[in-house]
Amino acid sequence: MIAATVSALRPDLAVISDWIAPKSRVLDLGCGDGALLAHLQKTREVGGYGLEIDSANVVRCIDSGVNVIQADVDAGLRGFESDSFDYVVMTQTLQALQRPDQVVGEMLRVGKTAIVTFPNFGHWRVRLGLLAGRMPNTPALPEEWYDTPNIHLCTVADFDDLCRERRWTVLKRSLLHHERRDDGVIRLSPNLFAENALYMLQR
Repeated sequence: MIAATVSALRPDLAVISDWIAPKSRVLDLGCGDGALLAHLQKTREVGGYGLEIDSANVVRCIDSGVNVIQADVDAGLRGFESDSFDYVVMTQTLQALQRPDQVVGEMLRVGKTAIVTFPNFGHWRVRLGLLAGRMPNTPALPEEWYDTPNIHLCTVADFDDLCRERRWTVLKRSLLHHERRDDGVIRLSPNLFAENALYMLQR
């Protein structure tokens, strides 16, 4: 039953679920419909909260039994005490924030560990789109230029540089292409072949 639940998760969420220790306290920023937290509650006895701005998703979280607070991640995490969670997670939201660097810094204040995922703007499909003189449209970046929420796209190399500049320790990194996890080709040139990047960080 658990295996079926894991297989139903989005690929990056399945990786994250493997990274979360049982009975942890988790804060999920931009939690969407609460799929990750609902899964962790059922399979790992995790407690915690989701933050979500979209009203329809808030209702879905409640229907799934997920504790959710309707809030804008861009407004910050001032309402949460330092080290009040074991993990603070933010999936596919980094690129839509006004100041993603500041939010990751807040994640590392509020949580002992931060987990961040984002689409890699250095992926070869993105580069081909730009070479053709078009804004890229890929499986990881499916929206058209006029309706995308993304305002601060970055590459794997950019995020690696940010981690070095801020002295954030990268505990784990997983790079995905569609539904495949790290393989030899991705590891050979992650900035070119990774479609989505997942990082586990500590201060």
